[in-house]
Order: sequence, then C-alpha cells, then structure tokens
Amino acid sequence: MRNLKLLRTLEFRDIQAPGTPQCFSFRTEQGTVLIGSEHGLIEVDPVTREVRNEIRLVAEGFLPEDGSGCIVGIQDLLDQESVCVATASGDVILCNLSTLQLECVGSVASGISVMSWSPDQELVLLATGQQTLIMMTKDFEPIMEQQIHQNDFGESKFITVGWGRKETQFHGSEGRQAAFQMQMLESALPWDDQKPQVTWRGDGQFFAVSVVCPETGARKVRVWNREFALQSTSEPVAGLGPALAWKPSGSLIACTQDKPNQQDVVFFEKNGLLHGQFMLPFLKDEVKVNDLLWNADSTVLAVWLEDLQREENSTLKTYVQLWTVGNYHWYLKQSLSFSACGKSKIVSLMWDPVTPYRLHVLCQGWHYLCYDWHWTTDRSSGDNSSDMANVAVIDGNKVLVTVFRQSIVPPPMCTYRLLLPEPVNQVMFSAHPERSNDLAVLDASNQISVYKCGDSPSADPTVKLGAVGGNGFKVSLGTPHLEKRYKIQFEDSEEQEVNPLKLSFVTWIQEDIFLAVRHSQSSPQSVIYRLTAMSSETDDEPGQLTISSSVTVDGVIIGLCCNSKTKTVALQLAGGQVLKYLWESPSPVVEPWKNPGGYPVQIPYPCTQTELAVIGGKECVLGLTDRCRFFINDSEVASNITSFAVYDEFLLLTTHSHTCQCFCLSDASLKTLQAGLSSSHTSNGETLRMVERGSRIVTVVPQDTKLILQMPRGNLEVVHHRALVLAQIRKWLDKLMFKEAFECMRKLRINLNLIYDHNPKVFLENVEAFIKQIDSVNHLNLFFTELKEEDVTTTMYLSPVPDTAPRSRGPEGSKVDLICDAMRAAMESIDPHKYCLSILTSHVKKTTPELEVVLQKVHELQGKAPPVPDGVSAEEALKYLLLLVDVNELYDHSLGTYDFDLVLMVAEKSQKDPKEYLPFLNTLKKMETNYQRFTIDKYLKRYEKAIGHLSKCGPEYFPECLNLIKDKNLYNEALKLYPPDSQQYKDISIAYGEHLMKEHLYEPGGLVFARCGAHEKALDAFLAAGSWQQALCVAAQLHLSQEQLARLGRDLAGKLVEQSKHSEAATVLEQYVQDYEEAVLLLLEGAAWEEALRLVYKYNRLDIIETNVKPSVLEAQKNYMAFLDSQTATFSHHKKRLLVVRELKEQAQRVYLDDEASRGQQSDRFSETSSVMNGSDVSGRYSHSNSRISARSSKNRRKAERKKHSLKEGNPLEELALLEALNEVVQSTEKLKDEIHCILKVLFLFEFDEQGRELQKAFEDTLQLMERSLPEIWTLSHQQSVTPVLGPNSTSNSIMASYQQQKTSAPVLDAEFLIPPMINKRTQWKLSLLE
Repeated sequence: MRNLKLLRTLEFRDIQAPGTPQCFSFRTEQGTVLIGSEHGLIEVDPVTREVRNEIRLVAEGFLPEDGSGCIVGIQDLLDQESVCVATASGDVILCNLSTLQLECVGSVASGISVMSWSPDQELVLLATGQQTLIMMTKDFEPIMEQQIHQNDFGESKFITVGWGRKETQFHGSEGRQAAFQMQMLESALPWDDQKPQVTWRGDGQFFAVSVVCPETGARKVRVWNREFALQSTSEPVAGLGPALAWKPSGSLIACTQDKPNQQDVVFFEKNGLLHGQFMLPFLKDEVKVNDLLWNADSTVLAVWLEDLQREENSTLKTYVQLWTVGNYHWYLKQSLSFSACGKSKIVSLMWDPVTPYRLHVLCQGWHYLCYDWHWTTDRSSGDNSSDMANVAVIDGNKVLVTVFRQSIVPPPMCTYRLLLPEPVNQVMFSAHPERSNDLAVLDASNQISVYKCGDSPSADPTVKLGAVGGNGFKVSLGTPHLEKRYKIQFEDSEEQEVNPLKLSFVTWIQEDIFLAVRHSQSSPQSVIYRLTAMSSETDDEPGQLTISSSVTVDGVIIGLCCNSKTKTVALQLAGGQVLKYLWESPSPVVEPWKNPGGYPVQIPYPCTQTELAVIGGKECVLGLTDRCRFFINDSEVASNITSFAVYDEFLLLTTHSHTCQCFCLSDASLKTLQAGLSSSHTSNGETLRMVERGSRIVTVVPQDTKLILQMPRGNLEVVHHRALVLAQIRKWLDKLMFKEAFECMRKLRINLNLIYDHNPKVFLENVEAFIKQIDSVNHLNLFFTELKEEDVTTTMYLSPVPDTAPRSRGPEGSKVDLICDAMRAAMESIDPHKYCLSILTSHVKKTTPELEVVLQKVHELQGKAPPVPDGVSAEEALKYLLLLVDVNELYDHSLGTYDFDLVLMVAEKSQKDPKEYLPFLNTLKKMETNYQRFTIDKYLKRYEKAIGHLSKCGPEYFPECLNLIKDKNLYNEALKLYPPDSQQYKDISIAYGEHLMKEHLYEPGGLVFARCGAHEKALDAFLAAGSWQQALCVAAQLHLSQEQLARLGRDLAGKLVEQSKHSEAATVLEQYVQDYEEAVLLLLEGAAWEEALRLVYKYNRLDIIETNVKPSVLEAQKNYMAFLDSQTATFSHHKKRLLVVRELKEQAQRVYLDDEASRGQQSDRFSETSSVMNGSDVSGRYSHSNSRISARSSKNRRKAERKKHSLKEGNPLEELALLEALNEVVQSTEKLKDEIHCILKVLFLFEFDEQGRELQKAFEDTLQLMERSLPEIWTLSHQQSVTPVLGPNSTSNSIMASYQQQKTSAPVLDAEFLIPPMINKRTQWKLSLLE
C-alpha cells in the first residue's frame, strides 16, 4: 500500500549541441550523460550543467554530412574506459573520451538496426540489415552469426504424446468444426517500425528477440541462450507490439498486445507461453507503445506511449507511465505527460542502472530530465479517535482509500475509491489534527482536488464504495465528498509544457494553505511555495492556488515533513542539512535545525522517509535511508530498519531480523534507543514481537491497538503489539473506562489482574463503577477466576516508562481477599439476586475458600423461587458451584456442616452411587448428636474436632477416644479437653509420656510423668536421660530410704562418668552417697584440680595430697608434654608434605602450559573435543580417580569419604586431606589453653616449678609454630585458585585447565578447609609466676 513520491527533479535545459538528439546512455561512475545525434556524440554533466566532451563523428567520416546519419546504440564500457557507438550504416566505433580517439572495430555492410550488450558486458549482439544476428565478445571477436528468423521452435520444445490435442477437446457452442479451423494471424500493427527488438535477462544467460515474421507478417518473440542456441519461440499472439523488456529478476518478458477493444501489456515466460497481463488506460488505437523498461530491482515497469494521429489539428501527447504490482494487481503510480511535437517530444528514456528509482528522460529540444522517486505510505496523521486511519493508494485516475479503523480489507480492494479526471501523481492528507480525514489529490494536469469528510447535500459521483458494501447494504461509513478543484497558477506557463512534474512534496498544512517544493532548472537551488486557495466565482469552475510567498533555499530539497501537533515543518537537503521552515511568520524564513546541543543537524546520508517526533521533551527529526539506516537528528541509531512510524508517544519500527519493536518516546533518549535497537540487546516481551519476513508498517489505528503490516507479496496482517495494547489499556483504566479495557484484555489474552494492579486504590474506590460497566455475570466470574496474589505490573507487564511518582497501593493484606470482599459488598448492595453466581465465586476464590458459607447460601436458595426474572435457583447455583470446586471436596464440606439436607442436595449432583452414601447417612442420623459429629469428623479426617466431640459423649467412650489420641498423636490437643485433676487427664499424660520414651525423648517424657504424678515412671525417665537433678528431686518425692538413695546416687555417678561429667558425678557421690574419697578420685580423673583440693581440705584428708593429688598432677604434666610433642611433629610433617604437593602441582601446570603454547600455532587443527580432553590432563596424576565409586549404600559412601580424605601420598585430593589434618591439629591445640592454665597453677602450688616451666615453654613453642605457619599454609593465592584463570593472555586450553583444576581440587562441601583456623590470642593461659 505504497505510492511513488517524487524525491527530486534534475533538469539540464538547452544543451548547446548541433543537430537533434537520437539516443543517450548514462555513465554511472562519472555521473555524466552521453547523447548521440546525427552529427556525433557529446558528454554532458547534468549536475554542473556543462558539456564536457564533444566528438564529431561527421568529421571522421562515420556519419554523413547531410544529417541523414543515425546512431542506433551507445554503451559505456567500464573495463575499457571507452564508449561503444553503433551507427545505422554498420560501423561499430570505440571512443576513448579521455583522449578523444576513435577506432572503428567493425563494420557491417548491410547496416545495423540494433546493438545490445549483455548486462555483464562480456557479449555484444548486433542485428543486421540482412535479418541476421551477430554475437561477438567484448573484444569484438565474432562468435557466431545466425538468421534472425528460425523455423524450429527451439531446444525447449514441448513433448506431447497426443493427449489433450485440440481435436479431442470439447468446444461448446462453436461445434466440432472449431477443432479444424485454421487460426488466422493478424499482421504487424500499422504503426510497427518493423525493426527487431532485443532484451537481455538480468544475469545475461538469455536474451529475447522480437521480430516480424516474413511469412505471417506478425511479430514473434524468440529466446536464445548465451551460447547462441535457440531455446523457445512464443506462442502465436495476435496484435503483438514491438516493445520488449525482460524483467531483470528473470521471471517474465513484457510485451504489448492490441486487442479488439483494448491494449494490454502481456507477459511471456521463458518457454514462450503467456503468463498474465494488465490493461492500459487507453482506448483502442488511441496510443502506441514505444518502449517498455524495467527498473534495476524489477519493481517498476515504465511504459512509454505516444498518441496516434486521429484528427488533423489535435494536440498529440507522449506519456510515461510507471506501473507496479502488488497482490497480483497492477497499479499505475505515476503518469508524466509530454508534448508529442516540438522540443518537448521524448527522444529516449532509460532507468538508471545503479539507482533503482531514477529515470532519465531526453527530449527533442536538447532537454534532459532526471527524476528520483521513492516509496512512501500516504496515511492520515491524526492521533485522536476521530481519525479513521486512512491509507490512500494511487491507481491511475483512481485513489483507493482504506479506512482501517472500520474495515481491514486487503489490496487491491479498498473501502472506497475516488475517481479523478486525470491520472493521480500525489495524495496528501490534511495536517490539521481535527481534519485529518480530509485529503487532497494532485493529478497529472497539476490540479488539486480537495475531498472533505462531513455531511454532503448529495451523493458524490466521484466517490464509489469498494469492498465494504454498495449492493443494497447500508454502510455505516462516512465517505468524503469533492469540495473543490484548484488549478495551480505558475508564474511562467511555458516551462509547464516541458517538465510535467514541476512540484514535489505538496503538503496540506492548513485549511486553505498548501506547501510545495520546486527545484531550480539552472542551479542547485530549491524554492518553497506557500500556495493559498482562492475560490472561483462559480462552483463549476476550478478555483485557483496562487503563490502567496516563496523562499529560495541553497540546495536541493529531498525531503519535507510536518508535525500535525506542533505545525513544525522540517526540510532535508541533498547535502544532509536539515532546515526548519517557519511558514506561519509574516515573512516565511528558513533556519537550520539544531540538535539538543545547539549545533546544526546534518544527516550524512539522504533519507527517503522523514518524520518529526518529540523525544525526551525535545522535537527531533527521524530519518530512514534506502539502505535501512535509521537516524535521529544526526545520530545513527540503527542500521537494520526496514520501516518506521510515529504514533502519539510511540515509535514503531520493523527490522531485518523480522521483528517489530515499539519504544515510548516520552522519557526516551538516544542512548536508550540505541541500546534497545542493538543486536546484542534482549528486549522484554512488551517492546518486541516477531513478525513475518519482510513486513512493513502501513499504519497504526489511533486510540486503538491495531498495527497494520504489509507483507512483500502485498497482503495485509493486523497485529496487536503488546506495547500499544498495554498503553491503551492503561489510558482506559486512568479514565475509568473499565468496559473497554476489559473487552480488549479478554480478546487479546491480557491478564485481568492488571485492572487492579494498575492502580489498586482507584479500583477499590470505583468497584461499583467497574461492576456496572461490565454488567455481565459471566465476565465478572472470569475476572474472579483470574485473580492471583502476583502483582503483574512488576512481573508480566512492566511499564516502559518508569514512574517518577510512587504508585498508590491498596490496603495491606491479601490482594485476592481484598478484591473479593470489596466486590461482594458492592454486588450485594447493587443487586444480590442478579449477581448471585458472582457472589458465590467471590467466596470460593478467597485465599481460604469459604465453602461452608457458599453451601449455606445455596441451601437458603433451596425451596425459594427466584424473586426476579434474572435470579438464580438453588439448582443452578449448585450446578455452577460444581464447575469451580471438585464435587468430592464439596461433598465433604457439606458433610462437615452436619446438615443432611445440604449433603443430599450436593450428593445428588455428584457421581456418587446412592447405594453408597444413603446407608451411610441413614446410619449417621440414628446416632447421638456428639457421636454423630465425631463419626463425621473422623470420616473427614478432622481428628482434632473428632476428639472434641467424642470427649462430650461421656466416660464410656473414653477408651475409644484414647485409642484415637494414641493413633493420631493428638496428646497436646487432648490434654486441653480435660481438667488437670481428672483421671482422663492422667491417663492421657501417661500415654503421652510413654510415647515420648519410645521416641527416646527421655527428659520431656519425665517432665510429663512428673506433672501428672507418675513419679516412678518419671524417675526412670530422668535416670535414662542423665538428668541427675530432676532424678534426685523425684526421688525425694518418692521418700526413698538412705540405702536406696545411695544406690541411686552411685547409678547416677556411673552414668555421668560415662558422659565425661566428672564434676557432676563427684557432687552426687559427696552429697548423696557421702563417699568423698571416691569423689576426689573422680575429680582428679577429670583434671578438676582445684575442686579436688577443696574436698581434701574440707574433710581434712591431707594425706590424699601426697598419695593421689601430686602423682596425678605429675602424670598429667607428662601426658601434656607427650601430646604437645606429638602435635608438633604431626604439624611439621603435614606442613612439609603440603609444600611438596603444591610444588609438584605448579610444576605440572607450567609444563602443560608450555606444551600448549608450543602447539598454539597448530591449534586450528584440533577440535573442541580434543581441547577439552587436553584440558583435563592438567592435573596429570592428580586426576579424579573416585568418579566411579558407587554411592548406592551408606557403607560405600563412608568408604568413599574416608578414601577422599586419605593422607596417602599420590591421592588426588591429598592437598585437601592435608589441610583438613592441619586444621584439626591447630583446633585441638587451641582447645588446651584452659586445661594448661589450670595445671600450671597446681604445679606452681606444689612447688613443681621446673615441670611447670617446661610445660608452659613447650605449649608456647607449639602455639608460635602454628601461628607462624598459618599464612604459609593457607595462602591468599590458594584461596583464590578456585576462580578460573581468565584474561587476554588466556587460551581455550588454559581456561579449561583452570576449570578442571577447580573441579578436582576443592569440592564445594570441603570449602571450609580452605579457610585458616582462628587462634585466639586474647586468651590468658600463661602463668606469669613461672616466667
């Protein structure tokens, strides 16, 4: 749905040269034009408008002096830096334009009618006057000569075995004789010049020749390959014209055909069969087609036509029409009308071989024209809901308008079409925001027709409905009507006859004001016209568009865009400068467009599409080049953009990676847009979506969610971009338009939680408005069922614009419960009968479903007729409830209400067998109330409630209750049901204590026994737990004899000694057994020296000091010395071994890296697999050898753990085992500080100074050794070795080696051994008296 808009016009008038131009060619590298005449060849520069070279072929004798000579072909040869010229007399001349030397490389005696070079300029084909074809190389060496007329079909002749012959076909009303009729071929057209025509395929592998057959007099098209072998001959086609053009892409060959009532452009395939056509907008014998020309990318077909002489004094014209195809329909996009006589007559035209949409035209009066077109989408630019999202497509004298707000119809269909008297060249919509649906049309006669929307007194005959109706259907569509036609008044009318396209970029800026651009004919300047509409005296006469003001700009304007909101007009020049046109000032002026930094904007490449947008509060120019480079002001943002559109505050773009991205411009910046469009950026789901390959943006429906895309083949696709959808939903919610937001979200699968999460406080304040707008029970139920605690504005639908102000939050608590309670209250106040099902849903949807309340409400409806017509019966409510809740769950909850009527009502709707539940219910009805409820609760596995009901049934049911308590471990709950002084309480407590004893929880069990008075059981429990204080307390309550108490004391002391609690055992023996001697021995065994001395002096047994205390102290001193010697030796040995292990590892690492570096030059020969395998060799013999150890049993796991921490030399984890062993040595030595301090005091007391100093010195030396060794053992580099070695000097193998070392050296579970143990230097263990 695109049109061709004129980008710029380049003119070179009155070229100073002799004779009359006959043909021309374009030199792409030099940018010059070669023009041939009967006198010779000239080279002109159309930009500087000067003649560079002139070669007179008459002087050299190649052309006759009488002016009868003719040049039939000119070709610029790039590799030879020359120009090849062929004359009708048969000479082929090479002209060197640098030295102006001429060389005749060949001559054909019979003359030359056509010279055609292959696209790769490797072959040249000559058509001679003797009806032959000569093929030569680029060095003009003949390859072959063949007759132009061939009797054979060609190598691609169709093979048939007789099936489907004409004689066997059914011919309808024509009868059988039609099978034997001979087809009479018409001779060539009267205006046919009888000359052969040659065209090449774009790849140069085939060429086609159109010639008049001497036998039939009709034209035929023959296809030859590059080896000069005939491939095919076209099927007989009556009225075939001489024009011939092979599509560069290679699919079709274009020709013309005169039919009885029309003239068509027809297409042949390579095999000679017809394949499609389109009709030219002229009557039979009204025009003749001089030539057909495809542009470089095969998208535009130029048709050169000329009027035939029908009346003597009629004015003849020449036409150049540009046709494009989309969705199998051919559109006439541009029509240029020239005079067919005098200086304005077209001599030749050609497409630029490099720039696809540049057309060169040469007129007879030495007038050269160059037109540049580009694709554009003509769409309305309004942002409010009154804009209908119109898109206009030019098709000859029709404008096809599609109203995308109301109808999505694919081209070539449309909503309505406008019929104009002349072919249309440009369509423009009004830039006024309130009149954006009005449009103006510029036709080939330079008249502007203004169509306005609104009430029209009568139907407009120029407006016809398209695909939306018109056959008796009433169409609710407001079509525009023709308001007025205006004729543009130029200052000079003479030039209008030469250049038919005088104005470009016509823009409807205001109600009666148009802007237009005209390029200067003699200098690189442009003029901006401000055209003002002047009405005529009568309605039938066209009005006048007069030039009210004009501004001359130094430079060629190639782009004009207008912002409908700010009325700003921006101009782009061919040099890249961007200007601002102040058209509203009394004297319009042009000033440079400046970027936010205050510097003039200059885009480095010409843009084919420009728009204005406000980015970050500042108006910027957006431009897209034909090479997909996207600019904002003069900064390139992306280089893969295929199309873009600005809508409201959004920028939408399609990319080469088949995505459509949408950005919010209100708080955006250049950096954020560049980051969002970078290839490495991963956008969230709201800004990016995938689209079909080659999609382009057509338009966006304002105040809606529809984005219209067009595919390469022409069909349309409507997508709802998530960013547009969410932005529109947010607008609706801000305006409290809940119905529109809900319908859009339901249709486009947007989570309905957004209605609340967008603004919780506002939603809760307007719950009634929400319910009244939705006004549908089903929709409200849908809203309830989608509710969840998640805040979707922070997870699913993040706002593209960060909120500067904090968003209002709802009350604290469960979100779902808040919504359900608020909406239920509102529905009950509005109409509880109408919203009955929604009220039930609000109960069910709560965090803890209130199923009992729901069942009670349903039960209340039973037996009552609906009070209102839209009320709900109990059966309907229950049937709906079963959709939300599982029927078995609902049955259980109904049973839990103890209401059997409700149970029966639910059971009847379930799939349960009445033979199962009816006997069960009947049995329950016969029971006593409490026991009945106990049975129900036990059935429902609500055991806490069950024992509560059973406790009320009487003491005869207590055994059953106790069994249930024991079975379900409900002791704590059961103890609350009985008074503490009751026998039931004691029985439950005893059962509870026995349960705890079985669980080996002896102390809690003893406490339970002691609380209920079961002292004997409590004593056993405390004795098993080793709680000697509690056991002795209970023993006192049991009033044990002195002998029993002593026996109990000795048992307790034995258990405490087993637990290494010597001090507690000594206390029991002294106080309860009165055996202080045994108590002193236990204290000495436990190294409690001071406590032992206290008992010795308490009982005045000083002899024990000599017999027991001193020998024990000296023995302990010797043990400590031996232990310290052992620890020191072990520590030193492990430390030494650790340093050796690390040195071996470092050596292996260096050897491997040296080997890897030496192989670095040949690393490309190795696969990734070999690299990985080599990386695993870093550890050498330290490779992991335990990978195959099975972990199927705990025994195997313990065995593997022991092996992993083995100190055996060569173990792959030996370093870790050594660290663990060293850690244990340090920690065990650290724990001796308090014990050493105590024994040092006793040694000093008993005058064992020498032994004390020896022990203190040995312990101090051991601690100092360990403190000095800690930094050496637990080094910082070793702790960081778990991090892979990365960096610019790393290779793939070294990185893999680092990972392998990390894998095999330090498992995660053993990471604590990599941290050095702590030595507390603040602990005061030394005795200063011994220093």
